Amino acid sequence: MTVHAKATAKAVKAADVVIPEKLYFRIGEVARLCRLPAYVLRFWETEFPQLKPVKSSTGQRMYRHKDVESVLRIKNLLYEEGFTIAGARQQLRAETKTEKKQTPLPFPEKPATELKRIRQGLREILTILSTRH
Repeated sequence: MTVHAKATAKAVKAADVVIPEKLYFRIGEVARLCRLPAYVLRFWETEFPQLKPVKSSTGQRMYRHKDVESVLRIKNLLYEEGFTIAGARQQLRAETKTEKKQTPLPFPEKPATELKRIRQGLREILTILSTRH
């Protein structure tokens, strides 16, 4: 990448990019949106497991909205925050782990006696249904 291209890439922050509301983007569209060469995107696919565009029947890479967001995040980590590829990969992995941690649903606590009563009622229903056959 030339010095001018690096300066341009740094000048356009990920927050400045507006991703159009489309289901799929071709690699050329993503390259233009993110202001990166297509070969960089293809290389990043080999380095970052989070970046997995689907391929069309003709073999063309089709990026989803979340893939474009991932490209912008990777670009930010590498070009603006100064991460190495290995460091960016590790950072993304850590971010993914924290996103996957889900707070438990607030189910009301049922006393054990009420659960036993419900279970007994279900057994009675099962007995009634099985004797009918």
